[in-house]
Amino acid sequence: MKHVYTATVSWKNEDGEFVSGKYSRAHKWTFDCGIELDASASPLVVPLPYSRAEAVDPEEAFVAAVSSCHMLTFLFLASKKKIAVSSYQDEAEGIMEPNDNGKLWMSRVTLRPKIVFEGQAPASDVIESLHHAAHEECYIANSVKSEIAVMA
Repeated sequence: MKHVYTATVSWKNEDGEFVSGKYSRAHKWTFDCGIELDASASPLVVPLPYSRAEAVDPEEAFVAAVSSCHMLTFLFLASKKKIAVSSYQDEAEGIMEPNDNGKLWMSRVTLRPKIVFEGQAPASDVIESLHHAAHEECYIANSVKSEIAVMA
């Protein structure tokens, strides 16, 4: 089964000196559900004022996508095993560094899920098994070469 996903990314030069690199990297992400997000290059990559600190950057979005996919897969697998989850929060972190060729890449994403279960929490080996299965089934994890570590 093939699924197709779309996003519209829009940018326009507004009074920037494009050829000198002095232009805004601020842009919009629009999704098929109608949500529009302010996006920009990260201020860690492109200094202010040519980036926007209050906008989502692709690196943050990448980390969020990995975390979100893992969470949704974990919740699905837990529900199939009749393990009730009350809440799930992850303080995920991505590390971007040069690869062997000196090119920046997101080398590692660390997930730190904090899960609250309804009633008695399952044994730690059951939770670990769910995280392992979630990692194996997560579409995003299966699509990237970054190391993904779950520190549950």
